[in-house]
Amino acid sequence: MDINKYRIEVDSLGEKLVPIDAYYGIQSLRAKENFQITKIKVHKEMIKSIAITKKAATLANFEAGMLRDDMCKAIIKACDEIIAGKFQGQFITDMIQGGAGTSMNMNANEVIANRAQELLGGKKGVYDIVHPNDHVNFGQSTNDIIPTSGKIAVINLTEKLLLEMRRLHRSYLDKALEFGGIIKMGRTHLQDAVPIRLGQEFNAFASALERDINRTEGALKDLKILNMGATAVGTGLNANLKYIDKVVNILSELTHIDFVQADDLVDATRNLDPFVWLSSALKTCAISLSKTANDLRLMSSGPKTGLNEINLPQMQPGSSIMPGKVNPVIPEVVNQIAFQVIGNDITITKAAEAGQLELNVFEPVLFANLFQSLDILRRGIRTFYQNAISGITVNKELCILYVERSAGIVTALAPHIGYKLAADIAKEAIKLNKSIRELVIEKEILSKEDLDIILNINTMTSPGISGEELLLRKKKQLL
Repeated sequence: MDINKYRIEVDSLGEKLVPIDAYYGIQSLRAKENFQITKIKVHKEMIKSIAITKKAATLANFEAGMLRDDMCKAIIKACDEIIAGKFQGQFITDMIQGGAGTSMNMNANEVIANRAQELLGGKKGVYDIVHPNDHVNFGQSTNDIIPTSGKIAVINLTEKLLLEMRRLHRSYLDKALEFGGIIKMGRTHLQDAVPIRLGQEFNAFASALERDINRTEGALKDLKILNMGATAVGTGLNANLKYIDKVVNILSELTHIDFVQADDLVDATRNLDPFVWLSSALKTCAISLSKTANDLRLMSSGPKTGLNEINLPQMQPGSSIMPGKVNPVIPEVVNQIAFQVIGNDITITKAAEAGQLELNVFEPVLFANLFQSLDILRRGIRTFYQNAISGITVNKELCILYVERSAGIVTALAPHIGYKLAADIAKEAIKLNKSIRELVIEKEILSKEDLDIILNINTMTSPGISGEELLLRKKKQLL
């Protein structure tokens, strides 16, 4: 080891060698050594959000008269550089860590302090001009910095997700319009039911997603309530009253998010239920997406021995052994994303539940899973509408053939010939491999003209006008 490449830093546990050019310090290094868990670093959106929170705290402390002008400007410049994406490699802690996020917070404090030291002509690791705890972290605690930064990051990631959700919603509606006149066989229990329009099915996809969008938007409300100024347990110990009064408003100005300070800082410090509420909305969305993916895989199954009602875009060869096989890989990946989000929600739920007394120490694993859910849902939805939904085509003739061959249309006859006779007709049609229309005419149960009205598949899929009503109109006209 070349000792000249290191500096000695000291904390309450002793001293360690820190790389001489590093902007992080001894506490960050200890955390890196202690938490070799996921080998995944802190999410870049979280790093940015911590820097924004530190900037707001610095400005509030300056306005409260707690920091000198030159120190304030140096800290703010360091924060701005991090916000712009610099020093990403200096954030070295694992996303999952003990200590309720103290390592995350101290990593930021050290990087900001060392950069501010440098800007003011000092040496990294000396902290004689700007100190990580005494200045960068002044009036703060991990216990208000980390949940606040987490909320900023989550809101920003959720807004990005909502953008993709709205685009998918538009894609569904476009297909609903395109397929509005395509009639196919509806199925319940995977068995023939009654006809439905393919456009109606896509409109239903859109309706479910619209509810998901509304739920997700609604979950953001509670995330805009912050505990900044709470410090360790919600009592505001070591924070200037002017700082407490100003910091949330400054944070709102910096983020352009309408944050408010919690009425009960103790509650906001110990409870993580707003994150659980959002995760629940994401889980529900994932379930809806997976259900839609399942439907698309079924409708596109085949192409010769399945339903083959629709065609998904062919994205890649489907088999290493079966030439020409193409699989529905995009809906399949959407299914898998849903499984992951559902699993993440369980972890988030357990993390929020496991908090004790004045603090929930399990925020790191909660954020790790919530960030992943937001990221993979966003990316998955994008590939869903770009590589699947937008390119779907329909096999119209086959859809009509299924309807005409199905015994399911016998349902429309029930009001005219009774349930029992209709059931008998259906069974016989299946047994003899004949159509319902063919069998009814053969048995002279109804005339061809009446059947043309009753078994009009367009009428069957249009609520409000039944075949029975049209038949009555015809009889009145004859009278």
